[in-house]
Order: sequence, then structure tokens, then C-alpha cells
Amino acid sequence: MDPSGAAVQAEAAALRESAAACPVLLPGDVPGVVITRHRELRDFLADPAVAKNARHFAAFQRGEIPAQWQLNAFALVSGMTTADGDDHRRLRGLATKAFTPRRVAAMRPWIEKLTGDLLAELPGRRDADGVVDLRRWFAYPLPMGVICELLGVDTAYRDRLHGLTHRMVSTSTTAAEAMAAQVGIHEVLAQVVADRRAAPGEDLTSALIAVRGGGHGPDGEGDTEGDAREETEGESGRDAGHGREQDALPGGDRGSAPERLSDDELAGTLLLMIVAGHETTLNLITNAVRALCAHPEQLALVLAGEVTWDAVVEETLRWDSPVANFPFRYPTADLVVDGVTVPRGTPVLAGYAAAGRDPREYGQDAGRFDVTRPAARHLAFGHGAHYCLGAPLARLEAVIALRNLYRAYPGLRLAVPDATLPPLPGFIGNSVGELPVRLG
Repeated sequence: MDPSGAAVQAEAAALRESAAACPVLLPGDVPGVVITRHRELRDFLADPAVAKNARHFAAFQRGEIPAQWQLNAFALVSGMTTADGDDHRRLRGLATKAFTPRRVAAMRPWIEKLTGDLLAELPGRRDADGVVDLRRWFAYPLPMGVICELLGVDTAYRDRLHGLTHRMVSTSTTAAEAMAAQVGIHEVLAQVVADRRAAPGEDLTSALIAVRGGGHGPDGEGDTEGDAREETEGESGRDAGHGREQDALPGGDRGSAPERLSDDELAGTLLLMIVAGHETTLNLITNAVRALCAHPEQLALVLAGEVTWDAVVEETLRWDSPVANFPFRYPTADLVVDGVTVPRGTPVLAGYAAAGRDPREYGQDAGRFDVTRPAARHLAFGHGAHYCLGAPLARLEAVIALRNLYRAYPGLRLAVPDATLPPLPGFIGNSVGELPVRLG
């Protein structure tokens, strides 16, 4: 895998056409596999013989992975993203309450206001040539502001958290830099926890701290397992979370001892929320604007009211997934994927960028950005038990951001040729590092 991320989509296409399951070398010359085609990836993500916990990572268990490795954070963090079975259901259930449809809908007015404030500030962000970096001044502060509001993270920590998480997820950093970023993130999160312990609020961090102490969340009790099921049953994304709506935050006692959260699990859960809660939505908004700038005829359809902004978001998620390759899953037994044997314990990447343009699923024009494409089930938010908990919130943020952006600046256009935009470093995230535009 090219650690620089210089040509994510070209690499994804080559891998996809090579095989559904491609052996690759990860940083540090660690052998791995990437699943590249839609059907095979969907089935792999839902396969009960595939695990997330690093106790199934054969090379790690044999002591063959360096203590300092760029991807340690993805393999070893303690939380729902590396948990299986009952542990995963418990941890996911504790966080699900923050993402019920009612809670997400209740955030709409606040997201609308933040979006409006950021758009009003954009003209003042232009340089001497009238160019503004839309990624830096709009696509980034919007989702970062939303997730930090949800978690109760003070504004003073936000830029540092973004810089540290950016270095942590970039495979182009050195192992030492990635490990240092992990240490820095945990230092900041420890301070966030200390702040919320001293002054609890109606935020998810305060609620999770209450669980850690065996207490009750601020809103009483609820069926966390039911909400977790609802989030995973809507794996196409459009129906994610529909059904019963339980709005209690974590910590409610369902007639037995409250669920417990260890210190490591608390830190891991907050880390996951920070990274997944802003990096992916930042890339989604950036990729959507970039795609519309490159396809003005598609934008014209949306501005004329012939296509919805929801359709733009879904096509962007399919065509230019915010995550290119997500680590890791491990087969618990030798697994055959379209004739290729993936040995037990192999670290496997979910190749979302490759699967999103798979002609076997989307037809021979799968490589074309087309907002009129019939609704299709993409995998950008995952599939199965680990389907993205924050998918409804990410969709809401992106739709609000794009609709209001183009309402305010319908003549927005790239200030430089698309081919000169610098790719986001690394093969995990998929976007560009900056998006210079003229507001028009």
C-alpha cells in the first residue's frame, strides 16, 4: 500500500481489478489483505468468522509487530471499534443514546446556526487573491464543532485534537510520530475527562463518566441494546436508527447492575468519537464540493431543484468515500474470498474506495459521478454489527453544509485545477489536504 496516499483511487482500481481479496504489504512490511469488491466486502464485514480484536492478529500475538508501528492505534485501542460479541454490544449500547434519531434531529437548529456563522465568516477568510481554503475554514470547523459539542469538549482543545488525530491516521508519518500523536491525544482526552468530572454537563463524556463510576446518566434509563440493534439494522444508511426511539443517555439501570466502562474503554470511546466524528465528515463535505466543482452539469441539476442534496451526499459517499481503507479485521479461521484464501489472523483492510466504484455492483459507469443514479446500497459507513453509529449525524451535517453553502455562494468554483489539489497523506483517509475556492 502506498503510504503517501498519492493516488488512492488509482490504487483502489488496480487492486479491485486484480482480485476481490488482494495481498498487500502494510507499513513496516507487515503482510495484510484488502477486500476490494462490493459484494465480497459486504459479506466479509458481516461474516461471524471475522473479528475485530487484536487477540486474533496472528503476527501481533507472535511478537512480530514492532512496539512502535504506525497502525497500532487502529489495532490496539480499547473500545467498540476493536471489540467483539458481548463486549462490542455493551460498549456500543453505551454510546448509542447520543445518536438516536430524535437526538440527531434535535441538533439540527444548532448545526444550522454554526453553518450560517461559518459561511458569514468566509469572505473575511479570503487571501489577497480572493481565494479561501474551504476545507480549513468550513468543512473542518463544522463537524469538529458538532462532535465537540456532543462530547462536551472545550473549544480550546479542538485544533490540537485535529492536528493530533490527523497525524495519527496518516500512514505517511513515521512510527514515532504516530505514537507521539497517540500519547498527545490521550493527554488531551484525560484533561477533557477531568474537566467533565469537575463540571458534569448534558454531554456524552459526562454520561460515560457516570457509567464509569457506576452511576446513572443525566437522562435516566433506556434500552441500550434495542437502540444498538436499530442502528445496525439500517445498514443501507437511509433507515439507520428508525424504529423505537429511546433517548436516555448511557448509565440507566435496566433492573440490574449498571453497565461498566473501564478507564481504557472510556479513553478509547472518546478517541473513536473524535476521529470518526469529524475526520470522516470533513472529508465527505470536501469531496462533495470538489465533485460538484468538477461536474457543473450535476450541480446545475441540484440548484434547479431536480435532485436533492441527500442524493449528492449518497453519491459522494459511494463515488469518493471519506475513508479509503479502514483497518482492521481478522479472520478467526482460514477464509476463502472469491477463490483467494485469507489465512487466519491476517490483518484485513476494508477497501471502501475500491468497493464504491465496483462495476460488478454499480454497472459499467461506476466510475462516473452521477447524482441522478438510482439509490444504491453503498458501504461507506460499513456493514453489519460495526455499522457507523454516527451515520445519521454525518448525513445531516453534510446536507445542511452543502445546501447552505451553495445557497450563499452558488457561483463557488475551484481556484486551481483539480489535478493540482494535494492528496490527503495516507491510504486510510480519502480526500485532499486543502480546497482553495473562489466564492463567486
